[in-house]
Amino acid sequence: MKSRLLAAAFIVGLNISAATAQVFPDRQLTLIVPFPAGGPSDALGRSVAQAMAAHLKQSIVVENIGGASGTIGLTKLMKAPADGYTLGFGTIGTHVANVALFKKLPYDPVADFEPVGLAGMASTLLVARKDLPASSLQEFVAYARANREKLTYGSAGVGSISHYACVVLLSSLKLNITHVPYRGVAPAMNDLMGGHVDFMCDQTTTALPQVLGGTIKAIAVLGDQTLPQAPQVATAAAAGYPDVNLRSWNAIFVRKGTSAPIVQKLNEALRAAIADPDVARQMTAVGVELPQGANLEPGAVTALIARGLQQDVPVLRAKGEYLD
Repeated sequence: MKSRLLAAAFIVGLNISAATAQVFPDRQLTLIVPFPAGGPSDALGRSVAQAMAAHLKQSIVVENIGGASGTIGLTKLMKAPADGYTLGFGTIGTHVANVALFKKLPYDPVADFEPVGLAGMASTLLVARKDLPASSLQEFVAYARANREKLTYGSAGVGSISHYACVVLLSSLKLNITHVPYRGVAPAMNDLMGGHVDFMCDQTTTALPQVLGGTIKAIAVLGDQTLPQAPQVATAAAAGYPDVNLRSWNAIFVRKGTSAPIVQKLNEALRAAIADPDVARQMTAVGVELPQGANLEPGAVTALIARGLQQDVPVLRAKGEYLD
């Protein structure tokens, strides 16, 4: 008798969930971008939100909640109702790097959030001041090993993609170089252009325009795929470093516990946004790669987080740099 009651309750629950998803959404949604307005994550988030809203036939308001490397915004998402009306924009920084950089992270990147899907990925470039006497990754490694005590690398700050990528790269190369953190990527890039720091590891969205403009030089793509916008820049894999594969990613999340039918409906809207020609044109122009095939599934985000937690978090923790 008890088992029949449990089964009946389960079926009723499924029916209620399905009915809720059928009318979802019937009001405005909110996308929390846990970074200040104007950055690359904000630009991608707004572009995707606008296209998703058109598919869902409901407006999506973008709410920028910056601070503490994205933890303030993600904490608000964690406390939101699990009804699909509050979305969050997560990154490799908020869901992987922060695990290593905060002694007491206020959220659990796996237990507290449900991935809707990837919104975009970006290759990472090793870039240097124009007069650095190295033009390939092999030359850079040789030069860095000979001059490691006087070299410096810039970043947008501890926990940023540019910091994360260089820590993992230098660990792979067994190099210890002085880190100069800035308050944002713009001042770091300005000092690289001015020759005040020697190199950076940054995503294409911010580094590629400077490379194409000739204000800095690209040493290598830190991965195994060349860039359509700069095919002359060799990959780390081609240079003999196949394990150096550093790509940033951005994804849409909801609160854990959101019903599967609602997550599926949001995933369908995200797929429609990614397929939108205007979104593709805007993102391709700044080096963002839009997901395809299996990478459109929510499970692709789960796999990226698991890989980062297993492979990169120990490397970041070994540096002993913390944000709290």
